Amino acid sequence: MPLELTSLAELATLPFDDIVDVRSPSEFAEDHLPGALSLPVLSDAERALVGTIYVQQERFLARKIGAALVARNAAAHLEGPLADRDGGWRPLVYCWRGGQRSGSFASILQQVGWRAETVQGGYRSYRRLVVRALYDTPLPLRLVVVDGGTGTAKTALLHHLRAQGAQALDLEGLAAHRGSLFGARAGGQPGQKLFESRLALALAALDPSAPVFVEAESAKVGERLLPPSLWEAMKSAPRLRLDAPLEARARYLVTAYADLLEDVPALLAVLERLVPYHGHAQVQAWQALAREGRFAPLAAALVEAHYDPRYLRSAARHKPPLATLGMARLDEADLAATAARAIEAVRRLG
Repeated sequence: MPLELTSLAELATLPFDDIVDVRSPSEFAEDHLPGALSLPVLSDAERALVGTIYVQQERFLARKIGAALVARNAAAHLEGPLADRDGGWRPLVYCWRGGQRSGSFASILQQVGWRAETVQGGYRSYRRLVVRALYDTPLPLRLVVVDGGTGTAKTALLHHLRAQGAQALDLEGLAAHRGSLFGARAGGQPGQKLFESRLALALAALDPSAPVFVEAESAKVGERLLPPSLWEAMKSAPRLRLDAPLEARARYLVTAYADLLEDVPALLAVLERLVPYHGHAQVQAWQALAREGRFAPLAAALVEAHYDPRYLRSAARHKPPLATLGMARLDEADLAATAARAIEAVRRLG
């Protein structure tokens, strides 16, 4: 009997050894259940072929050709990725809507002797849970926004907060982007649906009775949009402001963006995008610093001329922070001590 998914939280406790996604590679790339193993029974091209035959020629012929392709691909999976699974392996199989693809593959696995089950409604039933959590249900969390200018190590502080037992939501980690013009990461960002899956699962794991620290962001992290419920909650949440000397912030940025600094042509291209804001002469001066490898002065100049003015305008639209936490060095010891101060400040203020 197909398994009915009733909540995102239950995904962590399902009694299966693997969750197997048999949809095509492009469907899997767009979004999938957490930790799912991609074993497509039809490639993207094969799925398109079967669909075309189904619509333009004959349904029976499409099913016959589809069955042959599924059997062929299933054999490749049995002889490849599943070759080391023993007789006790128990998989949960799903496709787009819990239909023929997952049913066919689960039937083959059952004939082998494995206790394979399918997901009722397939991926669509899981997606409905994500949408319900992010768009149809009020956010049941007590957020505390960690604010501060560029280079004040807000993301790093979240990890120290988590290490000290606090709850933290790392939106930049979930979106695979550092949240600024220079924030792209190798491999690019997940698609919007996959980002929403990661976010919904992260939210489901949080305790609503305890505060949750989250970094100040705009309504987008890179190109990924925050759900309105989360964005509105962040705008109205109390804030802790981080402050640090410009020199320390510049040193921190050189470390945090080391991957970008290793690719000077890419850095120059990003700097070029600042021309509409600062003009050609200023951007060329910054590009000269990049070519000379003078990254700390470049970081300091960008913070002073570009990021701090924008941050101050944004900060003026918010209520005064609960507390301003000053830091001197932005090293690990400094961040650990600041995390403890942040937890105490929130505890003291209720």
